[in-house]
Amino acid sequence: MKKNIQGKTALVTGASRGIGRAIAIELAKHGVQRLLLVARNADRLAEIALEIEAMGVEVVPLVVDLTDRVQVNVSISQAWRDYGPVHLLINCAGVAHQAPFLQSKLPDVQAEIAINILGMYTITRLIARRMVRQRAGTIVNVASLMGKVAAPTMSTYSATKFAILGFTQALRGELAMHNVRVIALLPTLTDTDMVRDLKLFRWAVPMSPQQVASALIRGIDRDANEILIGWQSYLAVYGNYLAPRLLERVMQLAAPLPDRQQSWLRLGFRS
Repeated sequence: MKKNIQGKTALVTGASRGIGRAIAIELAKHGVQRLLLVARNADRLAEIALEIEAMGVEVVPLVVDLTDRVQVNVSISQAWRDYGPVHLLINCAGVAHQAPFLQSKLPDVQAEIAINILGMYTITRLIARRMVRQRAGTIVNVASLMGKVAAPTMSTYSATKFAILGFTQALRGELAMHNVRVIALLPTLTDTDMVRDLKLFRWAVPMSPQQVASALIRGIDRDANEILIGWQSYLAVYGNYLAPRLLERVMQLAAPLPDRQQSWLRLGFRS
């Protein structure tokens, strides 16, 4: 892949942990020249910055809350002036709250929409406009397999991921004429610390953040529009196409039981 990112500048949101952190490290391993790392937690951001700088890559930590439109505009505009154009944008920031819809709390719903969708829109709008002017760039939106196959107890999260896939497809069509690529990355269950309170879906085999990051590198290299990861993803997508009712029934059976019926492993869905 190396030719696509070597010597380039990449910006990764949600970079302080989980999949975003793994992607930042993987980009550094494959020759990116400069990494702009965006996250809300300054301490964790400083830790990953030090780790990557030890690999010989320039790192610019940006402590930014993507739900604060003014802060995003000021920080990204300043970074573009100070460090030059961004060639690769990885939108990885996100949150997930798990609850049956009728028990969901409005602040949790609003947070998922604000971060997973509106925060992504805000930073993408800023970067995409500049990429269009330079007639070059790649945007990767990290969605989820739940953007293809919705899951019980994850209604808002699934809705945001479906929205991300629709946004990605539409943006791909708009920006193609400007030589800007737009890609969707669709991880399945990933073993991260992002959402430790989520309850594990039965029969789901988690993958590591490093596997997701490696799949992204390969997907960019082969000019993929959508990057599915692992046999579970392909099984779910093709199953939804060939036998949607059957897959829906399987998802119902796989969904977490009420707390009183089962104790759960602490594994988090990626976001």
